[in-house]
Amino acid sequence: MLDELKLIEAVAPDIMDVLQERYKILRNIYWMQPIGRRSLSESMGMTERVLRTETDLLKQLELINASKSGMTLTKKGEEVYQSLEGFMDQLLGMHQIEMKLSEYFGNQRCIVVSGNSEQQPKVADAFGEALDESLNLLLPEGDNIIAVMGGTTMAIVAEQLTSLENSKRHNLFVPARGGIGEAITVQANSVSARMATKANGKHRALYVPEQLSLATYNSLLNEPSIQEVLNLISQANCVIHSIGRALHMAARRKMNEEELLMLKQANAVAESFGYFFNEKGEVVYKVPRIGIELKDLAKVPIILAVAGGKAKAKAIRAYMNNAPKQTWLITDEAAANEILKGVSL
Repeated sequence: MLDELKLIEAVAPDIMDVLQERYKILRNIYWMQPIGRRSLSESMGMTERVLRTETDLLKQLELINASKSGMTLTKKGEEVYQSLEGFMDQLLGMHQIEMKLSEYFGNQRCIVVSGNSEQQPKVADAFGEALDESLNLLLPEGDNIIAVMGGTTMAIVAEQLTSLENSKRHNLFVPARGGIGEAITVQANSVSARMATKANGKHRALYVPEQLSLATYNSLLNEPSIQEVLNLISQANCVIHSIGRALHMAARRKMNEEELLMLKQANAVAESFGYFFNEKGEVVYKVPRIGIELKDLAKVPIILAVAGGKAKAKAIRAYMNNAPKQTWLITDEAAANEILKGVSL
């Protein structure tokens, strides 16, 4: 289909311009519906006059509805948008962005979904769909142990998983760490349990707070049930995690004022696995933790990092400077474009 579209573009480039513009309008309405014309024009950088002409035509084609609350896609509009989505992403150059990003970081693969997850919540659903497809492709036959980090992004993507089980492949989901005092729904235990449910796999919980005194930590390690789960985590052949902004993650971890000041002075921009990184990707602080550590990742064959949004671009860049080469990064267009700004490859 892409070859045919390129032929059409060669003969009638204006047709492709119209197709791309109308697809982008449908895409933005789908992401933010219901949305008013003014908000949509600001989001797309398009004048209201030009947008009105296009949306009036899309209404005539019965692809969108307009009401006092804003514009939404009709059932027909959603079907058309979803049918167009796959090859339009390629037509709009997403594949080229993925290749540039992967070359820039030197990792195995980057998957870039359209949009900005900070402004368009449905983009995070696309992260989940990409994660589901990646796991289906990467997980080998036999018994897999999948270690999962917590966080808001992880909780959202968990909902998009589908069954990963078959007669030759069985999956056990485990939390990659203890809790850090955040909401129950985004703790690693809850996220890994939800992924197991959606993927029809099994789950084991780790009932240990992440930050403990040395005495308490050593005491808990003697508990057989905890030893068993920690042993399973150490054998994981797949790790799924997100990448956080340093100060945001420090607040979630309830770090004290002295630690926060230290992170600011060290220009920390990213956090993952309890490690804080500056813009150069240098480790500036490490939180003692129970579970997987950065050094453990080298021996894990399948690693999937999920993070997006323009504001996370620095954090993603800083962490990916340390990421094992086998890492697959799932991100969005906004983060990818910000990371690649000024990069010549």
